[in-house]
Amino acid sequence: MSGTVTVVSSNESYTFTKPNRESVTLLAGLGVEGDVHAGVTVKHRSRVAQDPTQPNLRQVHLIHEELFDELREAGYEVAPGDLGENVTTRGIDLLALPVGTLLHLGDEAVVEVTGLRNPCLQIDNFQDGLLKQVVGRDEAGNIVRKAGVMSVVTTGGTVRPGDQVRVELPAEPHRPLERV
Repeated sequence: MSGTVTVVSSNESYTFTKPNRESVTLLAGLGVEGDVHAGVTVKHRSRVAQDPTQPNLRQVHLIHEELFDELREAGYEVAPGDLGENVTTRGIDLLALPVGTLLHLGDEAVVEVTGLRNPCLQIDNFQDGLLKQVVGRDEAGNIVRKAGVMSVVTTGGTVRPGDQVRVELPAEPHRPLERV
């Protein structure tokens, strides 16, 4: 299973969206160099308030570009970087990957998928009603989160648009993604 990196984004300050870049550098155990969410311990404001010593399982945020196609069909204009992701991909069902999946980004970088992004109300501040588009319920009433996956950097390297993404599944039994 493989796909492509379409856009990379980062921001050194706390804002909802992240500007697109020509490349980003992933640092093992830390995240995206120069990004506000890089670090060994949590950087997300609400999680820091709960316990600033928690490990940072949200070093790199990935979203599948197909989500933007879906949102466009629902009447929303959302572009790569708008939802705060660092890496936008195409051709991989990120949400269906199990915990522990390794994503090889380009020639060097590798991230390990830790879980699902838990979308917050800031999404509705960005565009009214958007939260209901990225969080819903399936036929059985289970919550479905579509705002991408979170990961940690296991091997550093530079990532650019056009880089291949190669998926390496963990040993079975696979554990489904949960929010992190």
